[in-house]
Amino acid sequence: MAQTILPFGPQHPVLPEPIHLKLTVEDEIVVDALPALGYVHRGLEKLCDIRDYNQMVQIVERVCGICSKIHAMCYCQGIEEMMGVQVPDRAKVLRVVWSELHRVHSHLLWLGLFADAFGFEALFYQFWKIREKVMDINEATTGNRVIVSVNEVGGVRRDLSAEQIRWIEAELKVVEKQVRELRSTILDDYTVKKRTVGKGVLTGAQALELGAVGPTLRGSGVFQDARQLKYAAFDRIDFQPIAYPNGDSWSRCAVRYDETLQSIDLVRQALARLPEGELSTKVKGKPEGEVVTRVEQPRGELLYYLKGNGTNNLDRCRIRTPTFSNIPPLVVMLPGLELADVPVVVLSIDPCISCTER
Repeated sequence: MAQTILPFGPQHPVLPEPIHLKLTVEDEIVVDALPALGYVHRGLEKLCDIRDYNQMVQIVERVCGICSKIHAMCYCQGIEEMMGVQVPDRAKVLRVVWSELHRVHSHLLWLGLFADAFGFEALFYQFWKIREKVMDINEATTGNRVIVSVNEVGGVRRDLSAEQIRWIEAELKVVEKQVRELRSTILDDYTVKKRTVGKGVLTGAQALELGAVGPTLRGSGVFQDARQLKYAAFDRIDFQPIAYPNGDSWSRCAVRYDETLQSIDLVRQALARLPEGELSTKVKGKPEGEVVTRVEQPRGELLYYLKGNGTNNLDRCRIRTPTFSNIPPLVVMLPGLELADVPVVVLSIDPCISCTER
Protein backbone atom coordinates (compact mmCIF):
# COMPACT_ATOMS: atom_id res chain seq x y z
CA MET A 1 0.00 0.00 0.00
CA ALA A 2 1.28 3.47 -0.87
CA GLN A 3 2.59 5.58 1.98
CA THR A 4 1.95 9.28 2.44
CA ILE A 5 4.05 11.63 4.58
CA LEU A 6 2.02 14.29 6.41
CA PRO A 7 3.28 17.22 8.54
CA PHE A 8 1.71 17.59 12.01
CA GLY A 9 2.67 21.00 13.38
CA PRO A 10 4.67 23.02 14.17
CA GLN A 11 1.46 25.11 14.23
CA HIS A 12 -1.64 23.03 15.02
CA PRO A 13 -4.89 23.89 16.84
CA VAL A 14 -4.21 21.27 19.53
CA LEU A 15 -0.65 22.45 20.18
CA PRO A 16 -0.17 25.46 22.48
CA GLU A 17 3.50 25.50 21.44
CA PRO A 18 5.33 24.43 18.27
CA ILE A 19 6.57 20.89 17.67
CA HIS A 20 6.74 19.23 14.27
CA LEU A 21 5.93 15.57 13.65
CA LYS A 22 6.56 13.97 10.28
CA LEU A 23 3.86 11.28 10.11
CA THR A 24 4.03 8.40 7.64
CA VAL A 25 0.52 7.00 7.02
CA GLU A 26 -0.98 4.11 5.09
CA ASP A 27 -4.72 4.47 4.48
CA GLU A 28 -5.07 6.91 7.44
CA ILE A 29 -3.15 4.59 9.79
CA VAL A 30 0.08 6.01 11.22
CA VAL A 31 3.02 3.67 10.60
CA ASP A 32 5.90 5.96 11.61
CA ALA A 33 6.50 9.30 13.36
CA LEU A 34 9.61 11.47 13.38
CA PRO A 35 9.71 14.52 15.73
CA ALA A 36 11.57 17.80 15.07
CA LEU A 37 12.25 20.51 17.65
CA GLY A 38 13.99 23.88 17.67
CA TYR A 39 11.26 26.44 16.93
CA VAL A 40 11.35 28.37 20.23
CA HIS A 41 14.96 28.11 21.44
CA ARG A 42 15.82 31.12 23.66
CA GLY A 43 19.30 30.38 25.01
CA LEU A 44 18.25 30.84 28.64
CA GLU A 45 20.88 28.46 30.05
CA LYS A 46 23.68 30.49 28.43
CA LEU A 47 22.62 33.56 30.42
CA CYS A 48 24.43 32.11 33.47
CA ASP A 49 27.59 33.53 31.82
CA ILE A 50 26.44 37.13 32.29
CA ARG A 51 23.85 36.97 35.13
CA ASP A 52 24.95 36.19 38.67
CA TYR A 53 23.56 33.17 40.46
CA ASN A 54 20.90 35.19 42.29
CA GLN A 55 19.62 36.82 39.08
CA MET A 56 19.37 33.35 37.51
CA VAL A 57 16.48 32.56 39.88
CA GLN A 58 14.27 34.97 37.92
CA ILE A 59 15.61 33.69 34.59
CA VAL A 60 14.90 30.00 35.22
CA GLU A 61 11.36 30.96 36.32
CA ARG A 62 10.82 32.02 32.73
CA VAL A 63 11.81 28.63 31.29
CA CYS A 64 8.12 27.73 31.72
CA GLY A 65 5.25 30.00 32.71
CA ILE A 66 2.99 27.19 33.90
CA CYS A 67 5.44 25.73 36.44
CA SER A 68 7.71 28.73 37.03
CA LYS A 69 7.69 28.24 40.80
CA ILE A 70 8.98 24.67 40.53
CA HIS A 71 11.84 25.62 38.18
CA ALA A 72 13.02 28.27 40.64
CA MET A 73 12.72 25.88 43.59
CA CYS A 74 14.79 23.22 41.81
CA TYR A 75 17.49 25.77 40.91
CA CYS A 76 17.59 27.24 44.44
CA GLN A 77 17.85 23.76 45.99
CA GLY A 78 20.90 23.09 43.81
CA ILE A 79 22.64 26.35 44.74
CA GLU A 80 21.81 25.82 48.43
CA GLU A 81 23.26 22.30 48.32
CA MET A 82 26.44 23.60 46.67
CA MET A 83 26.86 26.35 49.27
CA GLY A 84 25.75 24.31 52.29
CA VAL A 85 22.82 26.64 53.05
CA GLN A 86 20.25 25.41 55.59
CA VAL A 87 16.80 26.59 54.52
CA PRO A 88 14.37 27.40 57.40
CA ASP A 89 11.58 24.86 57.93
CA ARG A 90 8.86 27.46 57.35
CA ALA A 91 10.34 28.27 53.93
CA LYS A 92 10.47 24.57 52.99
CA VAL A 93 6.78 24.12 53.80
CA LEU A 94 5.80 27.30 51.94
CA ARG A 95 7.70 26.02 48.89
CA VAL A 96 5.50 22.91 48.98
CA VAL A 97 2.33 25.01 49.23
CA TRP A 98 3.06 27.11 46.16
CA SER A 99 4.50 24.24 44.11
CA GLU A 100 1.38 22.11 44.69
CA LEU A 101 -0.85 25.08 43.82
CA HIS A 102 1.09 25.26 40.55
CA ARG A 103 0.43 21.56 39.97
CA VAL A 104 -3.31 22.10 40.55
CA HIS A 105 -3.61 24.96 38.07
CA SER A 106 -1.37 23.20 35.53
CA HIS A 107 -3.47 20.00 35.64
CA LEU A 108 -6.73 21.99 35.43
CA LEU A 109 -5.36 23.85 32.42
CA TRP A 110 -4.44 20.53 30.80
CA LEU A 111 -7.78 18.88 31.60
CA GLY A 112 -9.51 21.77 29.83
CA LEU A 113 -7.20 21.58 26.82
CA PHE A 114 -7.65 17.80 26.67
CA ALA A 115 -11.45 18.19 26.58
CA ASP A 116 -11.06 20.83 23.88
CA ALA A 117 -8.89 18.42 21.82
CA PHE A 118 -11.85 16.12 21.23
CA GLY A 119 -14.35 18.94 20.85
CA PHE A 120 -15.88 19.04 24.37
CA GLU A 121 -15.96 22.83 24.62
CA ALA A 122 -18.35 23.00 27.61
CA LEU A 123 -16.00 20.84 29.70
CA PHE A 124 -13.04 22.96 28.59
CA TYR A 125 -14.72 26.08 29.97
CA GLN A 126 -15.69 24.33 33.23
CA PHE A 127 -12.12 23.29 34.04
CA TRP A 128 -10.70 26.70 33.16
CA LYS A 129 -13.38 28.42 35.24
CA ILE A 130 -12.35 26.34 38.27
CA ARG A 131 -8.67 27.11 37.59
CA GLU A 132 -9.33 30.83 38.00
CA LYS A 133 -9.77 30.34 41.75
CA VAL A 134 -6.26 28.87 42.01
CA MET A 135 -4.85 31.72 39.95
CA ASP A 136 -6.59 34.14 42.32
CA ILE A 137 -4.85 32.43 45.26
CA ASN A 138 -1.49 32.86 43.53
CA GLU A 139 -2.19 36.54 42.88
CA ALA A 140 -3.40 37.26 46.40
CA THR A 141 -0.47 35.52 48.11
CA THR A 142 2.42 36.41 45.76
CA GLY A 143 1.32 39.40 43.69
CA ASN A 144 1.31 37.45 40.41
CA ARG A 145 -0.93 34.81 38.85
CA VAL A 146 1.67 32.69 37.02
CA ILE A 147 5.29 33.73 37.56
CA VAL A 148 5.06 34.08 41.32
CA SER A 149 8.75 34.78 42.14
CA VAL A 150 8.58 33.57 45.74
CA ASN A 151 11.89 31.66 45.77
CA GLU A 152 15.31 33.02 46.57
CA VAL A 153 18.56 31.26 47.42
CA GLY A 154 18.20 30.52 51.14
CA GLY A 155 14.39 30.50 51.41
CA VAL A 156 11.31 32.35 50.19
CA ARG A 157 10.36 36.03 49.77
CA ARG A 158 6.71 35.78 50.85
CA ASP A 159 4.82 34.61 53.92
CA LEU A 160 1.23 33.58 54.59
CA SER A 161 -0.80 35.17 57.37
CA ALA A 162 -3.33 33.20 59.42
CA GLU A 163 -6.13 35.04 57.62
CA GLN A 164 -4.69 34.11 54.21
CA ILE A 165 -4.39 30.46 55.26
CA ARG A 166 -8.07 30.34 56.27
CA TRP A 167 -9.06 31.96 52.97
CA ILE A 168 -6.92 29.51 50.92
CA GLU A 169 -8.48 26.54 52.72
CA ALA A 170 -11.98 27.90 52.02
CA GLU A 171 -11.21 28.48 48.33
CA LEU A 172 -9.65 25.01 47.93
CA LYS A 173 -12.78 23.47 49.44
CA VAL A 174 -14.79 25.04 46.61
CA VAL A 175 -12.22 23.99 43.99
CA GLU A 176 -12.24 20.38 45.25
CA LYS A 177 -16.06 20.21 45.18
CA GLN A 178 -16.23 21.57 41.63
CA VAL A 179 -13.47 19.24 40.37
CA ARG A 180 -15.19 16.20 41.91
CA GLU A 181 -18.44 17.16 40.16
CA LEU A 182 -16.68 16.78 36.78
CA ARG A 183 -15.20 13.32 37.48
CA SER A 184 -17.89 11.27 35.76
CA THR A 185 -17.84 13.59 32.75
CA ILE A 186 -14.08 13.52 32.11
CA LEU A 187 -13.57 9.83 32.97
CA ASP A 188 -16.88 8.01 32.34
CA ASP A 189 -18.53 9.84 29.43
CA TYR A 190 -19.07 7.52 26.43
CA THR A 191 -17.59 9.95 23.88
CA VAL A 192 -14.53 10.70 26.04
CA LYS A 193 -13.82 7.00 26.56
CA LYS A 194 -14.31 6.32 22.84
CA ARG A 195 -11.52 8.81 22.07
CA THR A 196 -9.12 7.83 24.86
CA VAL A 197 -9.47 4.19 26.00
CA GLY A 198 -6.92 1.99 24.23
CA LYS A 199 -5.47 4.98 22.33
CA GLY A 200 -1.72 5.65 22.39
CA VAL A 201 -0.81 2.68 24.58
CA LEU A 202 2.59 2.71 26.33
CA THR A 203 3.36 -0.34 28.46
CA GLY A 204 5.12 -0.07 31.79
CA ALA A 205 8.21 -1.79 30.37
CA GLN A 206 8.30 0.62 27.41
CA ALA A 207 7.83 3.61 29.72
CA LEU A 208 10.81 2.59 31.86
CA GLU A 209 13.00 1.65 28.89
CA LEU A 210 12.31 4.94 27.08
CA GLY A 211 12.69 7.14 30.18
CA ALA A 212 9.10 8.38 30.49
CA VAL A 213 8.37 10.60 33.49
CA GLY A 214 5.43 12.09 35.35
CA PRO A 215 1.82 11.21 34.52
CA THR A 216 3.05 9.64 31.25
CA LEU A 217 5.06 7.14 33.33
CA ARG A 218 2.47 6.67 36.06
CA GLY A 219 -0.29 6.24 33.47
CA SER A 220 1.59 3.07 32.50
CA GLY A 221 1.34 1.65 36.01
CA VAL A 222 4.75 2.71 37.38
CA PHE A 223 4.58 4.18 40.91
CA GLN A 224 7.48 6.60 40.52
CA ASP A 225 7.47 10.29 41.43
CA ALA A 226 10.35 12.65 42.29
CA ARG A 227 8.44 13.80 45.38
CA GLN A 228 9.39 10.42 46.86
CA LEU A 229 12.90 11.93 47.19
CA LYS A 230 11.46 13.95 50.11
CA TYR A 231 12.86 17.29 48.93
CA ALA A 232 11.61 20.57 50.50
CA ALA A 233 9.07 19.54 53.17
CA PHE A 234 7.81 16.32 51.58
CA ASP A 235 9.55 14.37 54.36
CA ARG A 236 6.82 15.55 56.76
CA ILE A 237 3.84 15.10 54.43
CA ASP A 238 1.90 11.92 53.69
CA PHE A 239 2.37 11.29 49.97
CA GLN A 240 2.04 8.25 47.70
CA PRO A 241 2.26 8.36 43.86
CA ILE A 242 -0.91 7.81 41.83
CA ALA A 243 -0.76 5.35 38.93
CA TYR A 244 -3.15 3.65 36.51
CA PRO A 245 -2.13 0.43 34.74
CA ASN A 246 -3.40 0.55 31.15
CA GLY A 247 -0.92 3.00 29.59
CA ASP A 248 -3.47 4.68 27.30
CA SER A 249 -4.66 8.28 26.97
CA TRP A 250 -7.51 7.62 29.43
CA SER A 251 -5.04 6.43 32.11
CA ARG A 252 -2.84 9.51 31.70
CA CYS A 253 -5.98 11.67 32.04
CA ALA A 254 -7.07 9.76 35.15
CA VAL A 255 -3.65 10.24 36.77
CA ARG A 256 -3.81 14.01 36.26
CA TYR A 257 -7.39 14.22 37.49
CA ASP A 258 -6.57 12.32 40.69
CA GLU A 259 -3.33 14.27 41.18
CA THR A 260 -5.33 17.51 41.07
CA LEU A 261 -7.32 16.37 44.10
CA GLN A 262 -4.20 14.92 45.74
CA SER A 263 -2.33 18.22 45.40
CA ILE A 264 -5.21 20.04 47.10
CA ASP A 265 -4.80 17.62 50.00
CA LEU A 266 -1.02 18.16 50.01
CA VAL A 267 -1.55 21.94 50.28
CA ARG A 268 -3.87 21.35 53.24
CA GLN A 269 -1.33 19.07 54.91
CA ALA A 270 1.45 21.62 54.36
CA LEU A 271 -0.64 24.48 55.76
CA ALA A 272 -1.52 22.38 58.81
CA ARG A 273 2.19 21.70 59.43
CA LEU A 274 3.44 25.24 58.76
CA PRO A 275 5.91 25.98 61.58
CA GLU A 276 6.79 29.38 62.97
CA GLY A 277 10.18 30.76 62.05
CA GLU A 278 12.28 32.71 59.57
CA LEU A 279 11.59 32.83 55.84
CA SER A 280 15.20 32.73 54.66
CA THR A 281 18.80 32.26 55.69
CA LYS A 282 21.47 34.85 54.95
CA VAL A 283 23.74 33.41 52.27
CA LYS A 284 27.50 33.95 52.39
CA GLY A 285 30.16 33.00 49.86
CA LYS A 286 29.95 31.97 46.19
CA PRO A 287 28.75 28.67 44.68
CA GLU A 288 31.56 26.21 43.89
CA GLY A 289 31.43 22.59 42.75
CA GLU A 290 28.87 20.48 40.91
CA VAL A 291 25.39 19.37 41.87
CA VAL A 292 22.41 17.56 40.37
CA THR A 293 18.99 18.26 41.83
CA ARG A 294 15.57 16.86 40.91
CA VAL A 295 11.97 17.80 41.65
CA GLU A 296 8.55 16.77 40.29
CA GLN A 297 6.93 19.18 37.84
CA PRO A 298 3.28 18.74 36.79
CA ARG A 299 4.60 17.02 33.65
CA GLY A 300 7.19 14.88 35.42
CA GLU A 301 10.72 14.88 36.76
CA LEU A 302 12.72 18.10 36.30
CA LEU A 303 16.52 17.90 36.60
CA TYR A 304 19.05 20.70 37.05
CA TYR A 305 22.82 20.24 36.70
CA LEU A 306 24.72 23.23 38.11
CA LYS A 307 28.46 23.89 38.14
CA GLY A 308 29.94 26.74 40.17
CA ASN A 309 33.49 28.11 40.04
CA GLY A 310 33.62 30.22 43.21
CA THR A 311 32.50 33.43 41.48
CA ASN A 312 29.10 35.11 41.13
CA ASN A 313 28.57 33.42 37.75
CA LEU A 314 27.97 29.73 37.21
CA ASP A 315 30.09 27.75 34.76
CA ARG A 316 27.07 25.70 33.69
CA CYS A 317 23.33 25.56 34.17
CA ARG A 318 21.88 22.53 32.37
CA ILE A 319 18.18 21.70 32.53
CA ARG A 320 16.41 18.46 31.56
CA THR A 321 12.67 18.99 31.34
CA PRO A 322 9.93 16.33 31.49
CA THR A 323 8.61 16.89 27.98
CA PHE A 324 12.09 16.15 26.57
CA SER A 325 11.97 12.80 28.40
CA ASN A 326 8.45 12.06 27.13
CA ILE A 327 9.04 12.62 23.41
CA PRO A 328 10.66 9.17 22.77
CA PRO A 329 7.66 7.45 24.44
CA LEU A 330 5.32 9.60 22.32
CA VAL A 331 7.00 8.33 19.12
CA VAL A 332 6.23 4.76 20.28
CA MET A 333 2.57 5.59 21.06
CA LEU A 334 1.68 6.90 17.59
CA PRO A 335 2.21 3.97 15.15
CA GLY A 336 -1.03 1.99 14.65
CA LEU A 337 -3.30 4.97 15.44
CA GLU A 338 -5.87 6.41 13.07
CA LEU A 339 -4.76 9.86 11.93
CA ALA A 340 -7.74 11.49 13.71
CA ASP A 341 -6.49 10.18 17.09
CA VAL A 342 -3.01 11.72 16.77
CA PRO A 343 -3.89 15.17 18.25
CA VAL A 344 -5.50 13.66 21.36
CA VAL A 345 -2.60 11.26 21.97
CA VAL A 346 0.01 14.00 21.45
CA LEU A 347 -1.81 16.18 23.98
CA SER A 348 -2.02 13.25 26.43
CA ILE A 349 1.68 13.72 27.34
CA ASP A 350 0.97 17.41 28.14
CA PRO A 351 3.78 18.68 25.88
CA CYS A 352 5.55 21.89 26.95
CA ILE A 353 7.90 22.84 24.15
CA SER A 354 9.06 26.13 25.66
CA CYS A 355 10.35 24.12 28.64
CA THR A 356 12.03 21.62 26.37
CA GLU A 357 13.90 24.11 24.20
CA ARG A 358 14.52 26.93 26.68
